[in-house]
Amino acid sequence: MTRESWRRPASFPGNRAGAGAAGAKIGVMSLIPAKEVRPPLPRGPFLVVGLARSGQAAARLLAARGERVRGVDSGRPAGAEGLSAVGVEITLDTDGLAQLEGTHTVVKSPGVPREAAVIAAALERGMEVTGELELAWRALPNRFLAVTGTNGKTTTVELLGHVFRGAGEPVAVAGNVGVPVAGLVGEIEPDATVVCEASSFQLEDTSLFSPEGAVCLNLAPDHLDRHGDLPAYREAKLRIFANQGNDDVAVWNGDDPELAGVDLGGCARRVEFCRGASPDCEVAVAGGTIFYDGEPLVETAALGIPGEHNVENAMAAAAAALALGLDRDAVVAGLRGFGGVPHRLEPVGERAGVRFVNDSKATNVTAAAVGIGSFDGGVHAILGGSEKGEPFAPLLAPLRERAAACYLLGDTAPRMAAELAPLAAAGVPLHRAADLGDAVRAAAVAARPGEVVLLSPACASFDAFPNFEARGECFRRLVADLGAERG
Repeated sequence: MTRESWRRPASFPGNRAGAGAAGAKIGVMSLIPAKEVRPPLPRGPFLVVGLARSGQAAARLLAARGERVRGVDSGRPAGAEGLSAVGVEITLDTDGLAQLEGTHTVVKSPGVPREAAVIAAALERGMEVTGELELAWRALPNRFLAVTGTNGKTTTVELLGHVFRGAGEPVAVAGNVGVPVAGLVGEIEPDATVVCEASSFQLEDTSLFSPEGAVCLNLAPDHLDRHGDLPAYREAKLRIFANQGNDDVAVWNGDDPELAGVDLGGCARRVEFCRGASPDCEVAVAGGTIFYDGEPLVETAALGIPGEHNVENAMAAAAAALALGLDRDAVVAGLRGFGGVPHRLEPVGERAGVRFVNDSKATNVTAAAVGIGSFDGGVHAILGGSEKGEPFAPLLAPLRERAAACYLLGDTAPRMAAELAPLAAAGVPLHRAADLGDAVRAAAVAARPGEVVLLSPACASFDAFPNFEARGECFRRLVADLGAERG
């Protein structure tokens, strides 16, 4: 089946013709409808490789449709063995090569690299390899609004969910933020909008994925250990736009240097957001006010989430919601009323005048730099975790300006200590910590009233925790154990 054979005609009133062409802007109207037809699921039998949350959801989706499904994992993830009860043949602690026999389609979980032996063998044999996001999108008839970018995805997705709920529109928030998209199949009404976070790992496994709305917030070096270089990472991210048609909406950051002059792909109507006045930007910020289509929308001081980075997240959310057809007043109310998400600059306590802030979601250098820069000074920064191949030198400037001390932990601690060594000359000591508990206790002793103990690791968590949520929850418990008064 070709891409064009399942697309609706480009008939939605008010759309611009093609990619970035001039034309009338969408006013307030009913939401852009979901595509009338989805491409069919790939042909089974299926082998699901990787049985964490998304792999389990994909296996259950397929089993519920009567497909023959096998699932493999190199470890023993929690909940995987329960798949046997729904008819999935499970093999754990295996490379999965033996289970390729008799398989037609491989469903690859996001955490499994294409270089894994079973995936490489499947590709060499000409088997179809797809991902959970692609599979779930084909199985759901709903309107999709997908959000990608290096930083801000979770906040923007949750903000959009809040805006849709406030507007009285049925919505399901899913994807990389917690509930896998495949877990929504059979659980939501067809008129609900699926707002999903789409990581580069998920997008690289898509083939026909075509959301009605797509957002790219920003691009900065991340996951280079997996993608190899920034162009390959960018290519994976931009798959979010690749299959969109004239009836769809593509929201992008006009200020991002990594997107400047880049062909976004697809044929969607472009909606650009940026800072300052620009005739190309439908959503812009100037003089402390966010504008939409040249008219004031909301003052940045009135946003429910503080920080300059959240101004961009709010612009992106407003651009997507308004372009899809949500009521302007409802969007403004949602932007004002949203209070943020756990693990992203989340205050978790105060003790003797020292604030403790959980920024465990800062899993790359750019996100950590934003977190550190969110405070005026006196930051006791807890940094480190598992390797992703990013240089840490970009942290030098914000740490020189804002940090009182740094506490380095995890697999990256030795490299961090070497790359951040110039901080010592600026009077910012680097302390090696045995683990997160050691870092929290040391920072709590050293911090003075008015200062901040900030967990903003700049790294993934997999050396010590299953995910950034578990790391953030551990930080919360450690702060509570100090006798901190909950914030």
